[in-house]
Order: sequence, then structure tokens, then C-alpha cells
Amino acid sequence: MTIRQTVFAILIGITIFVTIIELVRRRKLKEEYSWLWLLTGVTLLILAVKYDWLVAITAFIGAGFPTSTLFFFGIIFLILINLHFSMVLSAFAERLKNLSQEIALMKNEMQNQKKSQ
Repeated sequence: MTIRQTVFAILIGITIFVTIIELVRRRKLKEEYSWLWLLTGVTLLILAVKYDWLVAITAFIGAGFPTSTLFFFGIIFLILINLHFSMVLSAFAERLKNLSQEIALMKNEMQNQKKSQ
């Protein structure tokens, strides 16, 4: 990897890391979601500094180029993010359904109490 590519990759990794820290600090991003993004920034930094590791991973998985390996892991990362958010949304949908049912039962109970008075 050329020095320009290395510097660019390091800057991208640092930018991701600093941006995530700032979003958490400003409470725009919850801590529970930040760990995956921080891990991404750190991984980019490590692979930029230890390019031979990326080459070794590329050889291990049988990819043709290191960029193919990065693209492959990027797709895996996006799939995992989508899976995680699908799980969170499913939990929220179930919770919303339960809360809506509880509110309906409480309204019904209040109306019955008003009628009996």
C-alpha cells in the first residue's frame, strides 16, 4: 500500500473514531450502539498500520486483492448492522403492542368506573 493510501486510511479511521466519541458525548448516539462503530474505526486503523495482516487475511480467505477483502468485510458489517437493528425494532414493536394493549385496558377500566359512579 502506498504512503498516500496508508495516510488516507488512518485519517478515515481517526475520523470515524472521533466522530463516534463526539456523537456519544452529545447524546446523539447511545453507548450501546457506539461499540460497533468504534470497533470499525479501530479495525481500519489497525489494518492501515498493519497492511501485511490484511494481505494475510486476503490470502486466508482466498480473495484476489486486499480491496476485495475490505469490501467483503464491509458487506458483512452492513449485514450485521441490519440484523442488529431488525432485532431492536422487533423488540420495540412488541413493547409498543404491549403498551397499547395496557392503555386500552386501563381506558376500559376507567370508563367502567365512571359508569358505575
